[in-house]
Amino acid sequence: MNSFKQALADGQKQIGLWQALASPYSAEICAGAGFDWLLIDGEHAPNDIPLVLQQLQAVAASPVEPVVRLPSGDPVLIKQYLDIGARNLLIPMIESGAQAARMVAACRYPPRGIRGVGSAIGRASRWNRTPEYLHKAEQEICLLLQIESVDGLAACADIARTDGVDGVFVGPSDLAAALGHLGDPGHPEVQSAIFGAIDTIRSAGKAVGLLAADETLARKALAAGASFVAVGTDITILAREAEALARKFREDAAPATPPSSSGQIY
Repeated sequence: MNSFKQALADGQKQIGLWQALASPYSAEICAGAGFDWLLIDGEHAPNDIPLVLQQLQAVAASPVEPVVRLPSGDPVLIKQYLDIGARNLLIPMIESGAQAARMVAACRYPPRGIRGVGSAIGRASRWNRTPEYLHKAEQEICLLLQIESVDGLAACADIARTDGVDGVFVGPSDLAAALGHLGDPGHPEVQSAIFGAIDTIRSAGKAVGLLAADETLARKALAAGASFVAVGTDITILAREAEALARKFREDAAPATPPSSSGQIY
């Protein structure tokens, strides 16, 4: 059973961590940290299909669900990622209900969809060792669609209402850029759009996701009804903690400031 998919359907909060280091070793470390899900980023991180496969294998022994973000909504890529065993997919830049329906079709075998049949050589079916995989695979696939543009925002309700979509993810950074506030996802207009989208998606009965490395925003989103929230990224944790450690010891090693001479004699 896909515990992540079931948790979203039940309205349970799922706390995640973004994986962008493109390393099976770091993914394995984070898999045991206690998060509900890990996002393996194939859009902005230096990942490809073989490297994503290695990360899926690295986290398989841990009770965490990996979610893979594809570089684009290409049905061929969707087929390949599904075949290597990625059963939770996040597809970026969705801008219409029709595009959402096409993503659903790409996750389903004919006659209900357009996914190519290659289970005999696919890890997802355990190389045809999983009984009835072809007939039951779609039941365990969790499809998450990302809105991050003005058009996506306008079509948010249609996207969320699409049958076969399990959740909608709001991308703050690209949305901020699209609304004219590049680099400022905290801008009031962007925040208003994000929380308006959360309400719209929830009204359609679907789970809402977000990446919010800022704790205040993350807690606010969770309180507003977002149910799968990534609260940090592996790269940011490494970069900021490394900087803090270096700064601490540089400050400790700095020579004491000599007292200023006042000309007085004591």
